[in-house]
Amino acid sequence: MQIYLEDYMSELTNIENGKVKLSLKIPAEDYRRALESAYRRTGAHYNIPGFRKGKVPRKVIEATYGVNVFWDEEFDSLVQSVYSDALAEHNLVPEIQPNIEFTEVSEQDGVSFTAEVVLHPTVKLGQYKGIEAPVIEYNVTDEEVSAEIQKKLNEMATEAAVEDRPVRQGDIVTLDFAGFMGDEQFEGGTAEGYKLKIGSGSFIPGFEEQMVGMNIGDERDINVTFPEDYHAENLAGKPVVFKVKVHAITEENVPELNDEFVQDISECSTVDEYTAYVRGDLEKRAAERAKNERTDLILQKVIDNAEVEIHGDIVSAEVDMQIDRFDKQLQSFGADLKSYLEYAHLSIEDMRKDYEQAAQRQLKSQYVMMAIIDAEKLEPTDEDFREVIAMSDTAKQQHWDDEKIDAELKDNRMKYAVSALYNAAVKMLVANAVVPAAAAAEEAPAAE
Repeated sequence: MQIYLEDYMSELTNIENGKVKLSLKIPAEDYRRALESAYRRTGAHYNIPGFRKGKVPRKVIEATYGVNVFWDEEFDSLVQSVYSDALAEHNLVPEIQPNIEFTEVSEQDGVSFTAEVVLHPTVKLGQYKGIEAPVIEYNVTDEEVSAEIQKKLNEMATEAAVEDRPVRQGDIVTLDFAGFMGDEQFEGGTAEGYKLKIGSGSFIPGFEEQMVGMNIGDERDINVTFPEDYHAENLAGKPVVFKVKVHAITEENVPELNDEFVQDISECSTVDEYTAYVRGDLEKRAAERAKNERTDLILQKVIDNAEVEIHGDIVSAEVDMQIDRFDKQLQSFGADLKSYLEYAHLSIEDMRKDYEQAAQRQLKSQYVMMAIIDAEKLEPTDEDFREVIAMSDTAKQQHWDDEKIDAELKDNRMKYAVSALYNAAVKMLVANAVVPAAAAAEEAPAAE
């Protein structure tokens, strides 16, 4: 099929499902006109000995700076204009940047190029209203309340240096260690001045237990075996020796739970009052967890019910973006992707394969939600915006009140537009979900 876009010619062919090729041609006359326009617009910028500024002939500039000097000036605007017109004419919606290849660029024959276009996936929605999802409940136990209070006590513990006894469970030990496999030190197994809490389970099984009984200044060989599922394949399941030296021992002094302690760390007056406060906080978190899990269950069913064929190039582009983002995070900590892969004994192909599965799920979720938003013609309310803002990291960290949230909404509404729209869609799906009949019958009170 051929159509003419004013002076431009385009031809559309299918490459495969979800991908097409546009063959585009800019006639020689239009190309020459574009070059001449670029020369008139930018020719005065070039300084060449023997010519007055602004009077250098075009051919002289091209001979000095290359025949494509003015083509480079016009490239983006000219090609983008033709490409955009062709997309509109053929009713194409691209999803990622096209792969453009030039087959001809000359004043005699004009410009010919192809653009391989990956199209926005077609979504076939399944059932998304009336999704069955049981009500989820988590009951807070006395043991959980006690554990939460003990956690707070441990956080408020003070440290005191120990001089007159050996290491025991619960101590924090400052040590040097060097790991050996046979006679060779292995990478990542050496540190100096490292602080380790004995009993924390943060080291290889058996390491911390063998430190119990050591005194300051003691040196010891600690024999352990790496777990079979250890992330570094060269160490997984292998026996090694750590040469260890203890430099310091400190013990934690956990405060006593009493009214005075409670008054210091909270607005409560008594232990009973603080215990009730902790229980209420845990119940609030449990309710939020239950709500989120039910929402996730509903969303997963909605996504599973839909059919979306996502072209591999879209997935590859998403993986590229995620790996690039991860590399930037590593660089912010003074590392890079290459060193990470070497440390983890991974190839870039292994990493891409791991990322591809997550990217497929994430992309399908996005396309399904966008299709539902379109089908329902959803528009976010101010309340949708407020909820999204309240859940932002900044709002939670700085404890924004309603007034601050409203001010943020007024000043930066567009910043939250996509998230608010997604929030509106999620709330609609949850509101239209139903409790399975069997579960509803169990929850219903017995008739008298």
